[in-house]
Amino acid sequence: MNMETSLPAQRGRRPFLRGCAIIAIVFAGFFLLLGLLSRMDGMSFGSGDKVAILPITGLIADSEGTIEQLKKYARDDSVKAIILRINSPGGGVGPSQEIYSEVRKLKGKKVVVASMGALAASGGYYVACAADKIFANPGTITGSIGVIMQFVSVKDLIEKIGLKGMVVKSGAFKDIGSPMREMKPEEQKLLQEVIENVHLQFVGAVSEGRKMDRKKVMKIADGRIFSGEQAKALGLVDALGNLEDAVEEAGKMAKIEGEPRVVTPPRKKFSILELLKEEAKSIIGERLTESRMRIDYLAQ
Repeated sequence: MNMETSLPAQRGRRPFLRGCAIIAIVFAGFFLLLGLLSRMDGMSFGSGDKVAILPITGLIADSEGTIEQLKKYARDDSVKAIILRINSPGGGVGPSQEIYSEVRKLKGKKVVVASMGALAASGGYYVACAADKIFANPGTITGSIGVIMQFVSVKDLIEKIGLKGMVVKSGAFKDIGSPMREMKPEEQKLLQEVIENVHLQFVGAVSEGRKMDRKKVMKIADGRIFSGEQAKALGLVDALGNLEDAVEEAGKMAKIEGEPRVVTPPRKKFSILELLKEEAKSIIGERLTESRMRIDYLAQ
């Protein structure tokens, strides 16, 4: 190869390589800045006493994330009060009870105030009862103290298309709630007993958390909903007010001098792959639970 022709080619490649290197450095700096900003999200700078807001939104199907954040706030000595900001129609009995129990563990350690948004019913109200004080807006939908199990029967449809279901089971009640057949009276009686037991657990939680007579709670624990104003008149909430009112009161209860500094949990970071995985898990979970029995503290 001629030296005279190779030198210009090398010189031509150098600006291109230099440009690629500059672009790579710019992208690296951009992603580093994004990473730093994501770590800063939810953090509070400086020292001083804080009021932490913990959102509980949507269907209560899992307690893990909420409990994890509660424990983080419990370990943080600068967090003097926690606001449970509830916008939920309720959900599973187990997750609602787990969050309630974890909030109760904070008694005497942190001030906990519940602030109800548009909706805090059934399991959402169950969780709120663990707080030291409950705020609701006048038009908040709350209450719905009750338990529900729902079943679907496809027996007639299956018969129409000529299909037959067969079950092999170890006990008389093993396929209770099967959509393939009508429910037997003894099965309905058994499920009703379970429902009533779990309902009494709900009543007990309200009675304990709100310091209300159990008989008084039973009179209104028939699944009915209330506005925030009605709930206050019944003793189910303590005060009418918005989130800012709850923060102010929490600061006073925690004896924080001046205006309290408010912190929130960091936003959960997802990659595209993680979002797709979560969506797939959600769809599969919904399909599986449709064919299984579940019991809910859920407003209808």
